[in-house]
Amino acid sequence: MDGSELPLAQKGSAQAPVVCSTCPYCGVGCGVKLSPDGAGGLQVRGDQTHPANYGRLCSKGSALGETVDLDGRLLHPVVDGAAASWDSALDLVAERFKATIAEHGPDSVAFYVSGQLLTEDYYVANKLMKGFIGSANIDTNSRLCMASTVAGHKRAFGTDTVPGRYTDLEEADTVVLVGSNLAWCHPVLYQRLAAAKKARPGLRVVNIDPRRTATSDLADLHLSVEPGSDVALFNHLLAQIVRRDVVDADYVARHVSGFDAAIAAAAGGDVSVTGLHPDEIAEFVDSWIGTEKVVTVFSQGVNQSTSGSDKVNAIINCHLATGRVGRPGMGPFSVTGQPNAMGGREVGGLANMLACHLDIENADHRAAVQEFWSAPEMPTNAGLKAVDMFRAAGEGKIKALWVMCTNPAVSLPEANSVRDAIAACDFVVVSDMYATTDTARLADVILPATGWAEKDGTVTNSERCISRQRGVMPIPGAARHDWNIIADVGRRMGWAQAFDYQSPSEIFREYAALSGIAGQFGRDFDISGLSDLDQQAYDALQPTYWPVPKQGQAGDRFFAEGGFFTPDRKGRMLALTHRAPVASPTAEFPFRLNTGRIRDQWHTMTRTAKSARLSQHLAEPFLEIHPLDAQGTGIEPADIVRVESPYGAVLLRALITDRVRRGSVFAPMHWTSEFASSARIGTVIRAETDPVSGQPEGKASVVSVAPAKPAWYGFAVSADRMAPDAAYWAMIPSNEGWRAELADFDRPADWEAFARALFGQTDGEAVVVEDATRGLARVALFRDGVLTAALFTDKEPVQVARKYACSALGAAGAGVLAGRPGADQPDPGATVCACFDIGINTIIAAIAERHLTTVEQIGEAIQAGTNCGSCRPELATILAGMHVPQAAE
Repeated sequence: MDGSELPLAQKGSAQAPVVCSTCPYCGVGCGVKLSPDGAGGLQVRGDQTHPANYGRLCSKGSALGETVDLDGRLLHPVVDGAAASWDSALDLVAERFKATIAEHGPDSVAFYVSGQLLTEDYYVANKLMKGFIGSANIDTNSRLCMASTVAGHKRAFGTDTVPGRYTDLEEADTVVLVGSNLAWCHPVLYQRLAAAKKARPGLRVVNIDPRRTATSDLADLHLSVEPGSDVALFNHLLAQIVRRDVVDADYVARHVSGFDAAIAAAAGGDVSVTGLHPDEIAEFVDSWIGTEKVVTVFSQGVNQSTSGSDKVNAIINCHLATGRVGRPGMGPFSVTGQPNAMGGREVGGLANMLACHLDIENADHRAAVQEFWSAPEMPTNAGLKAVDMFRAAGEGKIKALWVMCTNPAVSLPEANSVRDAIAACDFVVVSDMYATTDTARLADVILPATGWAEKDGTVTNSERCISRQRGVMPIPGAARHDWNIIADVGRRMGWAQAFDYQSPSEIFREYAALSGIAGQFGRDFDISGLSDLDQQAYDALQPTYWPVPKQGQAGDRFFAEGGFFTPDRKGRMLALTHRAPVASPTAEFPFRLNTGRIRDQWHTMTRTAKSARLSQHLAEPFLEIHPLDAQGTGIEPADIVRVESPYGAVLLRALITDRVRRGSVFAPMHWTSEFASSARIGTVIRAETDPVSGQPEGKASVVSVAPAKPAWYGFAVSADRMAPDAAYWAMIPSNEGWRAELADFDRPADWEAFARALFGQTDGEAVVVEDATRGLARVALFRDGVLTAALFTDKEPVQVARKYACSALGAAGAGVLAGRPGADQPDPGATVCACFDIGINTIIAAIAERHLTTVEQIGEAIQAGTNCGSCRPELATILAGMHVPQAAE
């Protein structure tokens, strides 16, 4: 860091400061450097000094500056749909929570919080609920992504400890990726792994995933396992570890318990349930056993399962049996899905934990925390986990609910039931940046919270690195920081002294001091060495790995020499058996549904959908289906399909691909009612949970799939946001305005009238082209001779050069209705490289015209793939599909 780039939010000079902060997306925790551009925007680049990314950013991180505008922001409290003052809104929140507790007890209220809160926000919320309200009914959306890892860690290690570091990926000789599309979900870690493999081609990568993804392109071996069969596969590996005599007998004798029972259970397993060919299984076993330096990386494909905790422990069993844990280049490694999922676990944001990895059922732990907080009472049992919390709201048991920085009406399984439960709850508060989310629309009180670039505090990433998030943008309107809102409610509920916080640094010091008590109990999480940071030191805090005890040595990796946090200080191996997913395909619901993320969108799109270039790669909700399954159900490419389960139905665009197994389909999790008519994928997911972790199954619900057979399909572009009235629509921003895909079961009698209603334009000129015989209609609307909107419809999926149609907005003439550019205006095609907004047609033309044969050559020619690298697997696929011959010497 040179002298012009300070970590502080203010530098005192006329020149805009460069502020070191942390990216708000996945759990990689990349460092970013932020500079206000003087026009209300933000310049963003990677921080080359941050140990998580060393300057690398993914497509989403690179586009952060495009997501900080105030369009749609909530700028004042709202009570019963009307603007309100902070005093009246918070008085109402405090009064209703107090009255509910007085009448029905503390367990009649609940908080549902988020891995996108900062640690300081999380800490105050947890303290208010558990220490002063006296209930453990606080849970987090991290329950949906990492709870099984928490349970698996605690069962094996005694605490929720991540043993290793990101550098282990680069030091390993074999990296096994289980249920992780690292290329799209943790792109910077994928870049680090890809760079390591390029530098050391002998580094072997195994990808275990029912679906072939962009990550699979890096792998030497891709195992398309039967969904839910991970325990069987790793049990077989464990049995082979014993059979081939690679058990670290000394490590096991000194540091491990439960070995014999785990081995006996593994030996009785049946690996054939994985659906893998014996040669594939043998190659995997050889890879894992044959190199000592093995890292097994796992993510949502492991966690989001009714056997998720067992999957985690099956992986850990193999590492404990071989002593391959806590040393450079080896160990089990969980990668988290949210920017502060780890921080939330550390402060006790889960319903079954206390702060600092202390246990809520442990009377000594409870007493110590209660004394530290001077709290009036503490819950003695775990509270309601996410799925049960909203069921309780629907049953009338939760009568006051506060949702912070998350959107459960979309993200939870059986989302329609969750939406109805929130709507039925007596009193609902939502803290958010927007009043338009599916959840906020159901609230009695909506409180305007600050956003990522406005907030100040800390986050912890997947490798236990605490980083500062620093505010750089002015706070808009009357918005307030989450910790401030929560503390103010605590004061109004009668606990003024306990919640008299003036800054996040004060909260952090208290939290760090509490962790010292955890250290005294022999727990892993101890950052008491940071408890004396004054404001200046907190402002300047550099990325720091925990533990940081006040006395003793800070830790790097855990468990290489034992030292587990169990009563006997030994790691525990568990006896596990394969359990298939609860739901099984039937004649009525024959497909198994897998869900997940896509490359350029994040959660429920409140941030990423503000960036036009991020929205172009995959512009609408879709369903991946195998070609033979599509043929068997009568589905054609780009059809609109109806996906149905016993809990609801969605409409998605068909994407026919052999990336998915026969009998399985895949859909993304991101679309909400703000951006699509019927694509909340949680609607069709069964709310079945892991019995240990309480994490819901997100990868193996059963559904039916059938063509929806609309009467017409459409594509629309507009300078202004549209108001679609159709059975199917999906809308995203473009560089010039907005674009939408449409379909419906009834044809409008008057296409011009339909278009004017869609675009909200009653004035101006209209040009209409209609061919009733072909079932085609096109409408262009103008003001003062300038194109403001256009609609293209057909009885089949519309064939239109979409980027060209968007670019025609603001131009004169009705030539846009041809749907294709002229010869002098090449169509770039659908976006492949989001960083540089490069389309597939541009890439294909460059390959053909310049005889390009490698991804590197494509980058040199047109820049594609040279920034974040997330599109490189797609570039390789395009190259392979073109069968470009090697250029002659």
